[in-house]
Amino acid sequence: MADPLAPRTLPLLTPDLPGTGGIVRLSEEDFRVEELPLYPASGQGDHLYVTIEKVGRTTHEVGEELAAALALKPRDVGVAGLKDKRAVTVQRMSVPLPAGSAGPAAVEKASAFLERALACAGRGWRVISAERHGNKLRTGHLAGNRFIVVLRSCSPDAGQRARAVLERLAGTGLMNLFGHQRFGQRGDNAALGAAILRRAPEAARASRDRFLRRFALSALQAELFNRCLSARVRDGLFGRAILGDVMKKRTGGLFLCTDPEADTARVARAEIDPAGPLPGHDFFSAADEALAREAAVLLEAGIDPLSFAVGGGEMEGARRPYRIPLGEVALEELADQALRLSFSLPPGSFAHALLREVSKLGADLDALPET
Repeated sequence: MADPLAPRTLPLLTPDLPGTGGIVRLSEEDFRVEELPLYPASGQGDHLYVTIEKVGRTTHEVGEELAAALALKPRDVGVAGLKDKRAVTVQRMSVPLPAGSAGPAAVEKASAFLERALACAGRGWRVISAERHGNKLRTGHLAGNRFIVVLRSCSPDAGQRARAVLERLAGTGLMNLFGHQRFGQRGDNAALGAAILRRAPEAARASRDRFLRRFALSALQAELFNRCLSARVRDGLFGRAILGDVMKKRTGGLFLCTDPEADTARVARAEIDPAGPLPGHDFFSAADEALAREAAVLLEAGIDPLSFAVGGGEMEGARRPYRIPLGEVALEELADQALRLSFSLPPGSFAHALLREVSKLGADLDALPET
């Protein structure tokens, strides 16, 4: 019997335009990601914002090693988001200053801790700067990510092909798909999340592991979102509002669509976007046609909505825009039929969303190793 949560082929917004082909991530240096801070460090406070450069390591691994180097617990380390393993990445992490580092008499103690932090390094990572701030970093505390990606061994006319795709996407926006790294090297993280909700015996260990549990439940939400978005694209509803859609303003607020024609016009003006489900037991529900479409995806995946309560605070649910804007992109043709793409995306969005459209690598791109 086929696994109802097995990975699926995802649609494209530009299937009629040829891709560049090529190889992605021939080396880590071909894929660079820099976190764009939501706010600058203030220079004072009881936390230290540490900027890390890492290569070939996960954010989780580096956070644990940073904590050990500073005699802290791993949960003391705050991050705004996870960064790719097979890449050169730059991101901020926060650590608490030692107790008693806030007053004038403790300046020397705080300075010594800062110097220790600046000296921290490990296999594949190093600290490149550190500044004081008043709060711990939390998930989502970033303005976005800047990517510099090199595609190698492309088609002879790769530059022309890439420009045609980018011109189309500048008008349509990008599918806000979750990338391969959310689902694990074998693509089975979503199935593990479903097993946790069923309280299946084979998921008992994952249920007790806080990190693995959170990651698996997040993967399940991501898979269900991707399926809802894929169905919209296949049915010609990308960039359109339908009755009962949860609409997200570009400024942040949510509301229900009661006038699809009027809201579709606002989508075209980039004022609002339909927002798909990261399903859970306590989130903004769709209605009418949109609710029926979301329910059909859950049914096909074999997920009982009542089971979301088992996920507790990790499965409350949220809304995520189906579409993200493609801002300014720099395209450079290199020697030996290589292309360099430089672009920025909003928080929580994946470079995969753009690269799959440009390259048309399909399963080869989807099968990149887990981060």
